[in-house]
Amino acid sequence: MNSIKPSAGEKVFAAFNYCVFILIGITTLVPFINLLAKSLSSEEAVVSGRVGLFPVGVQFETYKYVLQDSMFLTSLKTSVLLTVIGTGLSLIMTTMTAYPLSKIRLRGRKWLLLMFVFTMLFSGGLIPTYLLMHNLNLVNTLPVLFLPAMVNVFNMLIIKNYFEGLPDSLEESAKLDGAGNIRILIHIMLPLSLPVLATIALFFAVAFWNDYFAAMIYITDPELKPLQLYLKELIVSSSGDFLKNNVDAAINMTPQSIQASSILLATIPILLVYPFLQKYFVKGVLVGSVKG
Repeated sequence: MNSIKPSAGEKVFAAFNYCVFILIGITTLVPFINLLAKSLSSEEAVVSGRVGLFPVGVQFETYKYVLQDSMFLTSLKTSVLLTVIGTGLSLIMTTMTAYPLSKIRLRGRKWLLLMFVFTMLFSGGLIPTYLLMHNLNLVNTLPVLFLPAMVNVFNMLIIKNYFEGLPDSLEESAKLDGAGNIRILIHIMLPLSLPVLATIALFFAVAFWNDYFAAMIYITDPELKPLQLYLKELIVSSSGDFLKNNVDAAINMTPQSIQASSILLATIPILLVYPFLQKYFVKGVLVGSVKG
């Protein structure tokens, strides 16, 4: 059977879409390319403003300096630990919340869902939340950065909708064989839900990795500051303060190049996660969002 050839209008529309998407992609990449160029350029080129999309006077001293900075390495370790623990526990708690709520037979299901959705629209506020964390002795501890976010209602609803799309016959057959609810969840539902679980894991990982606001509110101990808070303080600090506290950097490099190198190095770890979860991403989001 011969395929239907696109009309002239469809070709023009497709070409227009390609141009728009290419333009958006270039616009998105330009800031990263500029950061890369600044991080690799010489002090004179950066100070004189001659660095655009290509490095001028290539050097690698800035990366060497950042990778030897004890505060950067400590913050990196904290962020990796926070992301791994927070993502794992949040995925477990969110899944355990979504599974029973996906069952119509659950008593009070409607009101429970209403309570969860209510929290998406209203919250207790920043000050009451801080007082709660303080009274629980969680301020200046690592758990304060992930415990309040362990159940994300939006992600929970996506997983719930995915569970609702799975055939009921699978659960019924397992119950006939004597399997309980926990065993059904672990051995049947979770293996079939890898696309949505991988997608939600990615959501959690990116959120924990990029979050600096919670640390800015709850953390004052330099040893517990995550990488994003370190970058925020590095960027907002004045050039004079930076050079005063970093004499070696003042000799061979500029604050702008140090900032660019730090930002790029902080982006690499989370970017490495995407290739492993990409094949699940689209399927998980689409199926989890249209069911129910």
